[in-house]
Amino acid sequence: MPNPKGNPQNFESSQPSRELTDNLSFRVTKDMKEEVKAQDDPPEFCRRAIQEALDKKKDK
Repeated sequence: MPNPKGNPQNFESSQPSRELTDNLSFRVTKDMKEEVKAQDDPPEFCRRAIQEALDKKKDK
């Protein structure tokens, strides 16, 4: 019978160093949504894109 809590090995891969406790919601076009959903890991893709934009803004 499979483990209902999942495979512990799945939790070891690329976990962020900070706890993800808050949510952020915003509107996008249908095309943007489809492109983001096509990524391997959509949530991580969005987090990296936002962090890159924030870092870029700090450097100015």
